[in-house]
Amino acid sequence: MDDYILEMRGITKTFPGVTALADVNFAVRRGEIHAICGENGAGKSTLMKVLSGVHPTGDYEGEIVYDGEPVRFSGIRDSEHVGIVIIHQELALVPYLSIAENIFLGNERRGRGGLIDWNRTNAEATRLLAEVGLAETAVTPVGQLGVGKQQLVEIAKALSKDVRLLILDEPTAALNDNDSAHLLDLLRALKERGITSIMISHKLNEIVSIADRTTVIRDGRTVETMDMADPDATQERIIRGMVGRDLESFYPERESSPGEEVLRVEDWTVWHPTQERTVVEGVSFTARAGEVVGIAGLMGAGRTELAMSIFGRSYGRNISGRIFMHGKQVRARTVAEAIENGIAYATEDRKRYGLNLIEDIRRNVSAAALGKLSSRGWVNGNEEIKVAEESRRNLNIKAPSVMSVVGKLSGGNQQKVVLSKWLFTDPDVLILDEPTRGIDVGAKYEIYTIINRLVAAGKAVVVISSELPELLGTCDRIYTLSAGRITGEVPVGEATQENLMTLMTRERESAA
Repeated sequence: MDDYILEMRGITKTFPGVTALADVNFAVRRGEIHAICGENGAGKSTLMKVLSGVHPTGDYEGEIVYDGEPVRFSGIRDSEHVGIVIIHQELALVPYLSIAENIFLGNERRGRGGLIDWNRTNAEATRLLAEVGLAETAVTPVGQLGVGKQQLVEIAKALSKDVRLLILDEPTAALNDNDSAHLLDLLRALKERGITSIMISHKLNEIVSIADRTTVIRDGRTVETMDMADPDATQERIIRGMVGRDLESFYPERESSPGEEVLRVEDWTVWHPTQERTVVEGVSFTARAGEVVGIAGLMGAGRTELAMSIFGRSYGRNISGRIFMHGKQVRARTVAEAIENGIAYATEDRKRYGLNLIEDIRRNVSAAALGKLSSRGWVNGNEEIKVAEESRRNLNIKAPSVMSVVGKLSGGNQQKVVLSKWLFTDPDVLILDEPTRGIDVGAKYEIYTIINRLVAAGKAVVVISSELPELLGTCDRIYTLSAGRITGEVPVGEATQENLMTLMTRERESAA
């Protein structure tokens, strides 16, 4: 008989007007790495919130059996008390506190008189940072870290607790290939220590490489649980289970026919906003009409810093260099000037910078170009709704109406709202920073299709991505960035993951 550490039986969870989970059965063997796959909105995160007590006993139907005993959780503290720790996709860190303070927030290391023992706190945090591969000191404010490094802090925070069952919701979504591989190795090490892991992920190649078993959920129901040692347990089979159909290709085909040069950046240098060092140095690149240009680089290479500084100097200081649009030098000293000159930027962090999560689709779509809808300072509400409805239809945003609150949409649909906002500005160049981060394979395909439509209409698209297969599948040319400098430019027909990685890891001296 299988030794299960967890069984969830007949779990049904409803929200007003929506059944998120319908009679879900889910079992995890002791000491295994168990993956959960499904499209955005399939119910994966809701199931884990039921397990961890975010949705407490009484808010759902069904039974949870943990370590052979029925359990009832009224909150996260109850589940953590028995060794269940969840790392949510939305990071729960306080940017103004140090890494150590975040790791032990609510779980403080106390000394005499109940006061916090800072020596012990920082020493334990330093050890945990070494485990997850972060070189920063324990006293570094979390707000100075990028999204990927903040994810590693969350994992260190989970490891600081006496964890027996670790739940990770999209743990590698914000990580590059090297850091993702490090995290997977860390999960394998935890498995050797007897720690069981549940991993929700859209990166099917990672699931195939690390999972012992995989459960597929579709429309709030369990489709199947497969043993990954079975030769039939392939990415294609997982995709069929997730979307209910075959995807002929991960990337839709398109014919490349680049036209005239739209964007040219020359000798672009950006200094760190608070430190005496450059983060981008002497970068030059071009993008043409009807072309997708990729920018590849490891975390810390300066990809996002480059994009944000071009987009109205929204990052950095002492910025120098020149931007040309259609051969004419332009000034883009503010975001408004960048938009006016036909440049748009879709951020890697849609929840923090890309969207107003408490507003509806209508207001988010129009936010970057209200001038197109206003007269004498008043926004035409009917036109605003019309524009949003057109975007919802064209980009297949799955929501009851344009009055739906964006924060309640799935990740893939939120990303479509971000794209809608910037497409409404009618840009000549659209810079997409990690455009498919944290969304499922079906939604990714739709995003790629939208990119194809943009270049077919003569737009220039710049894609920044941590996933090399994504760049190889969508781009015409790929620039590599290392230590803030361009180290190579490769036509996609000559590009491989190997030669791109070689250029991405080139030392600063040889990049000159």
